[in-house]
Amino acid sequence: MKKCFIDQLKVGDTVDDIFVLAEKTLARKRNGDNYLNITLADRTGRMKGVVWDNVESIVQSVHSGDFVHITGGIAEYKGMLQLVAKHLEPCPVETVNAADFLPATGRDVEKMFARLTDLTAAMTDKDLKDLFALYWADSDFVDRFKKAPAAKMMHHAYIGGLLEHTLSMTLLADMVAGHYNGVNRDLLIAGTILHDAGKIREFEYATRIDYSDEGRLVSHIVIAVEMLQEKLIQLEGFPREKADLLKHMIISHHGERQFGSPEPPKTIEAVLLHFIDEIDSKVNGIREFMAREDPTEPWTAYHRLLERHFYRGKPPQ
Repeated sequence: MKKCFIDQLKVGDTVDDIFVLAEKTLARKRNGDNYLNITLADRTGRMKGVVWDNVESIVQSVHSGDFVHITGGIAEYKGMLQLVAKHLEPCPVETVNAADFLPATGRDVEKMFARLTDLTAAMTDKDLKDLFALYWADSDFVDRFKKAPAAKMMHHAYIGGLLEHTLSMTLLADMVAGHYNGVNRDLLIAGTILHDAGKIREFEYATRIDYSDEGRLVSHIVIAVEMLQEKLIQLEGFPREKADLLKHMIISHHGERQFGSPEPPKTIEAVLLHFIDEIDSKVNGIREFMAREDPTEPWTAYHRLLERHFYRGKPPQ
């Protein structure tokens, strides 16, 4: 049974426990000897580490994504905690509780999924309603869709994160569609639900959250379009224009080519989807960042990606 978690460790602690080896990189000392830079993970976070001894043996015996038993100590390096490993060996999967190593949504997965399917059941567009009937009847898709994260690190980066992110966005889309005249509500909701569906295969999330080979080579945008096409060929007579509009929403939801979208949004529904995605991902990412900060301080540390501090307000006296 796992005894300590990464968020509890501090300088000077000794470690004798199980972690996921999220990453390992072979490096070389000035004298020519090899050492390992490693990243360890559990459900509370990640920590950098280093292995100085028995490197050749360890490289052959453990791989990224493995559960590993580690003994060592916690030091500080460049202002951050670092685990200096004295011994590292593989740990059989059947001896660990996977829930100790993967962060998960705190929301009820089945209730979230039921709310999402209620939204598609309320569609008036028969073509789209029939399309989602195929998705929801696909047990493999549904199982993965309930478990997948929405990202590796930035937002909703936990088991169930994709479903949580998708539902939150879809509820926003439903409200936005009622606010502006001329918005195709069903199309906007359909594109919102499907825009990140490819992440069920872009990530691996059995022992760690990381990109799959397919994810790195193809990306969730291409995967989602492929998945959609597989469903469309099962629906005789599905309108070509409607299919193209759905595909366009998937490929354009990142907003700009420099951020990974082959095309920028070119319909009102695609524009709305892009900004709804921005709102939900940014708010979740910022909230998670704030939650990790010192609650007694009114300002957070500097957020390197967003290039700013965030104001939390002065704590009550």
